[in-house]
Amino acid sequence: MDIGASLKVIRKQKGLSQRELAKRAGVTNSTISMIEKNSVSPSVSSLKKVLSGLPLSLVDFFSMEGNGESEAKVVYRSDELLDIGDGNLDYKLIGRDYPNRAMSVMSETYPPGSDTGAEMLKHEGEEAAMVLEGKLELTVGDEVFILEAGDSYYFNSESPHRFRNPFDEECRLVSATTPANF
Repeated sequence: MDIGASLKVIRKQKGLSQRELAKRAGVTNSTISMIEKNSVSPSVSSLKKVLSGLPLSLVDFFSMEGNGESEAKVVYRSDELLDIGDGNLDYKLIGRDYPNRAMSVMSETYPPGSDTGAEMLKHEGEEAAMVLEGKLELTVGDEVFILEAGDSYYFNSESPHRFRNPFDEECRLVSATTPANF
């Protein structure tokens, strides 16, 4: 997916200038311009902040390139999962075409040295996950936790939070977030 081109199309569909979107999202005009020109690859938290000015969720943004199926599926093959990551983080949404989805379930991969960005994430809902492989550093509020394979978390997403992998091995986990418009 061409994030920059998609953002530009959606911004224009909403009748917004780069300046107005920047103002609504609380970012600089140059941030919007650089994303639309693909001269920067925004972090998950940065893209989420920009999309809040539309308003549009990450899931909705990345689902716009979907295949338009409206029939509920039961099985989603690995090649059918929607990647909503930022190029560094691999977030694959399970059930992208499921109608009236109440939660977002994702397979997440954090390469060594990756994180969700310097800015803490914060949104409505709840999050839960189980680490399948590797280790992950989770910050919720002022607390920092190190999770290993088999460990899990569950917290209110309105608490500022961040995910990092400062370790030497890849971390894989399966997560669920409510509401579905993460």
